[in-house]
Amino acid sequence: MTLATTVALMASSHVALAQDLVTYETVGVWDILIDPTIGNGCLINATFEDGSDVRIGFAPDTGFGYLLALNDGWEGVEDDVMYPVSMDVDGAVYEGEGKGIHIDGLPGVDIEFDSADFLMDVATKQTLTLSTDAGEIMSIDLTDSLRALEEAIACQEAQG
Repeated sequence: MTLATTVALMASSHVALAQDLVTYETVGVWDILIDPTIGNGCLINATFEDGSDVRIGFAPDTGFGYLLALNDGWEGVEDDVMYPVSMDVDGAVYEGEGKGIHIDGLPGVDIEFDSADFLMDVATKQTLTLSTDAGEIMSIDLTDSLRALEEAIACQEAQG
């Protein structure tokens, strides 16, 4: 299976606490994890210098992918409130909505997506920047994301 065809495997109910996740593999800064709370959906997860914890994953039940971004410095995020979010991957901008969440006490946004183009950009480009109406909220280096996402696809296929 290629990265471009994985959109059908992507899903969204992915708010497992860190202790619920099972390590599958590590690629560079990315951990490939299995989330048993969503039918053993696989995801990549990394923590960055600015304190952002980012998950990009798949689950077998809804047909969407997700980008989950958490950061202790994001005060005022309210659970279940929808926030407009722009996702810029080296100049390619995707608009979405992030649902406010807290995981392990960290505030963040949970953004569903079904765009193969977005996933391919995350896999093959260098920088992902998230912005809201208030301005930039996060910018991360995507080094090793292609290899990590390929490993997450292999992980998902291994789940049967």
